[in-house]
Amino acid sequence: MGNKVSKSAWSWALYDWANSAFTTTVITALFPIFYKSYWSQGVDVTVSTFQLGTTHSIVSAALAFTSPILGAFADRGQGKKALLFFFTFIGVLATAALPFIEAGHWEMALLFFMLGNIGFTAGNSMYDALLISVAKRKNMEFISALGYSIGYLGGGILFLLNVVMIMKPEFFGFSDKAAATQAAFMSVAIWWAVFSIPIFLWVPENPPERVPEEKCGAIEAIRHGFRQLVGTFREIRKYENLGLFLLAYFFYIDGVGTIIKMSVDFGMSIGLKSESLILAILLVQFVGFPATLIFGWIANRIGPKPALFITIATYMVGTIWAYFMTSSSEFFGLAVLIGLVQGGVQSVSRAVFGRMVPTDKAGEFFGFYNMLGKFAAILGPQLIGVVGLLTGNPRAGILSVLILFIIGGLLLVKVKIPRTLDQ
Repeated sequence: MGNKVSKSAWSWALYDWANSAFTTTVITALFPIFYKSYWSQGVDVTVSTFQLGTTHSIVSAALAFTSPILGAFADRGQGKKALLFFFTFIGVLATAALPFIEAGHWEMALLFFMLGNIGFTAGNSMYDALLISVAKRKNMEFISALGYSIGYLGGGILFLLNVVMIMKPEFFGFSDKAAATQAAFMSVAIWWAVFSIPIFLWVPENPPERVPEEKCGAIEAIRHGFRQLVGTFREIRKYENLGLFLLAYFFYIDGVGTIIKMSVDFGMSIGLKSESLILAILLVQFVGFPATLIFGWIANRIGPKPALFITIATYMVGTIWAYFMTSSSEFFGLAVLIGLVQGGVQSVSRAVFGRMVPTDKAGEFFGFYNMLGKFAAILGPQLIGVVGLLTGNPRAGILSVLILFIIGGLLLVKVKIPRTLDQ
């Protein structure tokens, strides 16, 4: 069988199952709710939104700028698994600390949330780099998709359990929903730690690039990382059409990342019930999986550029809808709408980039593409926070995200995308 999966490949994929619980339960759903209702209780909603948005922007910027350094460290002898263990430890520890932060201590909550984000995202860079250690070129796409799919499943399963815990706290022996939410944070830390064990036990690590011993230090690794980044940027500038697409992608994917990370906070700001917001996020998980597959088929039928315009237009409609939204039922409708295109915009964008890159520079250019993806939600959360704070209206804040989709869409108009791989 061509797609037989080895023990090491399963062990690698299980790390996605392990850490997806953090992005689903903590980043997207529970932290924004608990932050507003517990850690920053009594604080004006526009102020707490500004604080959360600023935190997301700082984390995104820090990780984007340091990713070349991390890559250089891993490639030049410091070890991908060692770095993965370090960042996993940081992420798990920060997540496990969240239940012990007392009400009103919003500074501590944001600090540990930031550390958890750093552990999650920086660890993923090392996790991605280990793919070449468990997959051959002929089945790399399959193994990569395996990790993504079981990560989607793992994050959804634990989130479903967490939702039931919060909806029925007395059934699980908790005094109230706050106690159940704190337990949910701890469950993410345990889940992440336990299911990370296989990658450290059974995934081999390919030998690093051989370099003179005196050049393996921290300073040289940093220099090498930024030299490589600058070199790749100069190469991409030679391909005007490709560079234009990356600029468009930067804006519209920032809008997408912002909606993912700030939608629950916005719902809390306009007075929607936390239970409804949690169920809506759960709904996105169930809608998103089949919708992504269907949208891939649609993109093949109508072409990638029209497909991308559909996703951008859908997000614009959703943003305007959010501005006028007044009820939980509308938030459910919005969740379904976004779920229909959330996976599609990401998968089609990656496929478009794959069509446009020169074959002999695919690895180098995709490294830059992935780094650019780490900038997602660097402008949008800050935009929401600042506009909301200045106007005193969270609705104006969410409406400001339209700017990112408009700029991204206008730039995309000028991009020439091959309709098929043969073009």
